[in-house]
Order: sequence, then C-alpha cells, then structure tokens
Amino acid sequence: MTTDEILYARFSLQRSNFHLDAELSIPNHGVTGVFGHSGSGKTTLLRCLAGLERSDRGQLRVDGIHWQDGSKGLFMPAYQRPIGMVFQEARLFPHLTVLENIRYGIKRKRTESKPVDLDHVIEVLAIEHLLNRKPDKLSGGEQQRGAIARALLTGPKLLLMDEPLSALDGACKAEFMPFLQRLHNELLTPIIYVTHSLGEITQLADHLVLMENGKTIASSPLDTMLARLDLPLAREEDAVTVINGVVSGIDRQYGLAQVETAIGILYVEAQGLSDHSQLKVHIHARDVSLSLKQPESSSTLNIVEARISEIAECTPTQVNVMLMADDTPLLSRVTRLSCDRLDLQPGMKVYAQIKSISLKRSF
Repeated sequence: MTTDEILYARFSLQRSNFHLDAELSIPNHGVTGVFGHSGSGKTTLLRCLAGLERSDRGQLRVDGIHWQDGSKGLFMPAYQRPIGMVFQEARLFPHLTVLENIRYGIKRKRTESKPVDLDHVIEVLAIEHLLNRKPDKLSGGEQQRGAIARALLTGPKLLLMDEPLSALDGACKAEFMPFLQRLHNELLTPIIYVTHSLGEITQLADHLVLMENGKTIASSPLDTMLARLDLPLAREEDAVTVINGVVSGIDRQYGLAQVETAIGILYVEAQGLSDHSQLKVHIHARDVSLSLKQPESSSTLNIVEARISEIAECTPTQVNVMLMADDTPLLSRVTRLSCDRLDLQPGMKVYAQIKSISLKRSF
C-alpha cells in the first residue's frame, strides 16, 4: 500500500450477461469520482466495496486491513465494514425525525471508529432547522442531507455515494450541490462518488475512476484524466477543462472577478465571490475558439496564448484540440472545417478565446 492510498480493490463478478472486471486504488483524501454511462458497472462496483455483492475471487484492502481476500476465503460482511452508504433515494426512516434518524447512525458507530462532531456535521449540511421534521415534510435535497448526516455519524472510514442527485429535479440539484462541495472541503472522510454526470464529477472530484463495459479503463487525478484525448471523457458533449484559481480583484462596476490561474488571468462573473476566494474554473471545450493571430478588437476578455499538443477526431464533423498554456492543458473543440481552414497542426502557436459569460465555477 502506498502512503496516500486508503483502498485497493480487485473484483471479478459474473451476473447474467454482465461481467465486472475492475481494479482500483483510492487516495486517502478528497472525493474519488466513479464515472461511466448506464450499464458500465459503477453501482455493482460500489456494492462490492460495501459487501452487498460478493466476488469470490475478490480482493479488498482498506487502510492496510484486508476486508476481503478470495484466495484465503476471507469476506467481511457488510454490517462489519466501517462504511457510510448514501443511495439514490434517501431511505430515511419515515416514522423518525431527522434528528432521530441521525441518532440511529450514532448507535451504529463502532467502538474503534473515528470520532465525529455531530454539531459540525449539522452545521456543514445546514440541517439544524430540519432536525424535528419527519421525511415527508422535507424536499428531496433535504432528505439526502439528512441521509448523509446519518451515514457520517457512524464514523466511517469511507463514505460511498451512489448517484445521490439522480432522483432530484434540477432545482433540488442546484440547491444540494453547494452542500456536497462544502462536505468535500471541510470533512476529512474520503468519499467515493458514483455518477453518470460529468458535470457532477468536475465540480466535486479530485480523483477519477473511469468505467466502461464492466472494466476500470483508467484511474488518475481529475485534471490528468480530462486532458487525455484517448479517453471517452474528451468526446463527451460537456467535455471540460478544470483549472484552479484565486480571485485577485473584483470590478464592482461590471460585476466581474479577476482570477489568477495557471494559464493567466481569467475574468468570470463575480456573484458570490470575494477577494482571495479560491475556486475551480470550468472551461467547456465547445466554448474555446482558436485564432492564429492575437485578436485586437474582440469582445472576448479571456485570450490565452498556447501551443497545440494534439489533435483528435471527436465526431464526423468536430475535432478536439489539446492545447498547452504554460504547461497546463486546455481543451478546445472546433469543426473539422475550421481545423482545415486554419491548417492546425501540433506545435503551432494559437490564441484561445474564452467568453467570460460561458465560464462556470465551483469551490
């Protein structure tokens, strides 16, 4: 086990016409996203980690302790595994209040589990005003916040989340996401987060496991994965580059924040930001246009000098162009016609133009 690894797993499982053949290593901090489309094996993998599915030849080691070793007939049942589990549906006990549901989690806490600050969990998830309500009086997002609190209060070594936003409508998702981001930033429990939404992954994950047809086809830090044109992520409609930044100034007159990043200064909408705020800037490939000359009279505020490192076909009509700006990758998607007209080639210097109004951000 490496010093920054909390989990190593290797599972082989046959179910009807589906075969899971997955191997992964999870860092001991932050959020590891497990991404793939329906049928890729994400939920089956999570159930194997939780002990809800048994892979007879499986291997699972957590924090240096073997929970499963098929070669030795070792299998720790689900009820003995120090994990918290959050499903697509909140699954709160309907006859109990939110506080009573949370206290049920405390009752399940194992003696050797790490201590958990109840007041801090309640504060991070902003559920103090919900504690005396029963689940039928809560929105979907509020129910999920209660379910996460209950899972955390068991003192788990890992928090497993299976598509926690999939049952929520758009408004509830928007309401719920900031709490997940705060959970990521303020609590130390490693999280494994399963989803088929690339947007959720880019907002939350530090590390990414990519699944396809029951296999883990790649696993690396998020920024590394997003920069690989050989992976299907770059061919997604919402293909994106995520870049860390710090607010260095705010123009109150125009409502724009100046953000220092590894690719230079970027201007984003300032709402909700203050000086020195740390954030992630999400730059969608479709919003990055290219020019061979530096634009002089353009409405685009964000112009980044870069070199083309790689070009790959994305669709019959579009190509992905991977740029390097001060050693930082930036993905652009243009039409094949534009690529041919500009005669784009690896090694060429170009100017990437990114509209401020198209930039998304997370914390």
